[in-house]
Amino acid sequence: MENLSIIITFLAYLGFMLAVGTHFYKRNESLSDYLIGDRQLNKWVTSMSAQASDMSGWLLLGLPGYAYLQGMEAAWIALGLGVGTYLNWRFVARRLRRYTEIAGNAITLPDYFANRFHDHNRLLRTLSAVFILVFFLIYTASGFVAGAKLFESIFGLPYHSALLIGVVVIISYTALGGFMAVSWTDFFQGIIMFFAIITVPMLALHATGGFAESAHALREVDAGFLNVFTNGRGEPLKTIAVVSLMAWGMGYFGQPHILTRFMAIRSPDEIKPARRIAMIWVIVSLACAVLVGLAGRIFLPETLSDSDSEKVFMILVDQLTHPIVGGILLAAVLAAIMSTADSQLLVTSSALTEDLYRVIIRPSASDKELVWVSRGTVIGVAAVACAIALKPDSSVLDLVSYAWAGFGATFGPLVLISLYWKRMTRDGAIAGIIGGGITVLVWKQLKGGLFDLYEIVPGFAASVLLIVLVSLLGKKPTPEIEAQFKEARR
Repeated sequence: MENLSIIITFLAYLGFMLAVGTHFYKRNESLSDYLIGDRQLNKWVTSMSAQASDMSGWLLLGLPGYAYLQGMEAAWIALGLGVGTYLNWRFVARRLRRYTEIAGNAITLPDYFANRFHDHNRLLRTLSAVFILVFFLIYTASGFVAGAKLFESIFGLPYHSALLIGVVVIISYTALGGFMAVSWTDFFQGIIMFFAIITVPMLALHATGGFAESAHALREVDAGFLNVFTNGRGEPLKTIAVVSLMAWGMGYFGQPHILTRFMAIRSPDEIKPARRIAMIWVIVSLACAVLVGLAGRIFLPETLSDSDSEKVFMILVDQLTHPIVGGILLAAVLAAIMSTADSQLLVTSSALTEDLYRVIIRPSASDKELVWVSRGTVIGVAAVACAIALKPDSSVLDLVSYAWAGFGATFGPLVLISLYWKRMTRDGAIAGIIGGGITVLVWKQLKGGLFDLYEIVPGFAASVLLIVLVSLLGKKPTPEIEAQFKEARR
């Protein structure tokens, strides 16, 4: 009976997502419609879809699992992400929206870079598309792993069967409806996620006797569990650990699936109210995600293993709620997974279609052909990401952290400096992409001492340094590029 209630809830939810995809199917007449919704998102859909696609399954699985194991150490990740979210909305969103329209009405991030620096030989555009493909394959795989763990935990399905079901559902409405379907489904998914992440810790705290009793119980588990300066074993946190955890916030400036939302909002004037909505959602959601992990440590009688810790949210739902309510709350996990995976698939598809196929392979391709190519690449990319996710003991948080660092270091400095420094050159941009991306890929393979630092920090620093040095050593930008920069800053 319990599984039947959850199955009905899930089927209703998935049916609604597919209905949204079908609704927008016939509205995609051009590639701009399919990839960026013809810049028609309102402030509510922009803010909620940006944050829902940002947080992904790790908000309900990865971060609570980390807090379950390490206690209030997880608060450093939440703080870094909260600060990074604000800075991204405050210093990137409005200017990127204006600049992408002025720079040849760019509809993808590589398209913006190419138009911003007049990249006539397409090297900058191609490099950007390749790095997007590499890191989004890893990122999308993390979403598929989270989905497989959800279906495996709830329905007792074999991991690989659960993985296949999640992949097929996400592909269906993403390929059908494109950007508008993804954004509107993310809007509804963001609402469900917000409701769930508040409800579960409140139910758990109530069941354990309230906040004061819960805090006392946590101290009984470990004296350092509630100390932000110690780890889950009560050992003092090293400076390198705090910096690494806070550095998650640096990644926001280079995440294509978030930046695309800024590009798609219908007016730069809607950025400010959208920022307020987004910040309320983020602050509350991150705080409650940490609370879920802490509450699970008190409420669950047996300590979960490292590999099972990411299931703490789902286990609490199962033990604390009626099956019908539980079905709704567990649908939030599916919402979190789908809201990011669909955005990642679409951005990767856009890089392959707009920045490689149209520019290099078929410059004369019609809009209708490009839309169908984009749909095909959604399926192809999903298949490769699914292959990466085949390993059952994959960690959602580990996969997300790797991809997050890759995007943050590869594109973050490039986006920031291109918006604020007119002396930046195309060669500087190319050097920054290569330097940041390669540093992350290499640093990730090294262990011990300084190499325990989160790879986004050295990658970001290397990218900034190379952008500045190579730009200063090269020729100044042309008067046309400088005039475009001035227009964007007005």
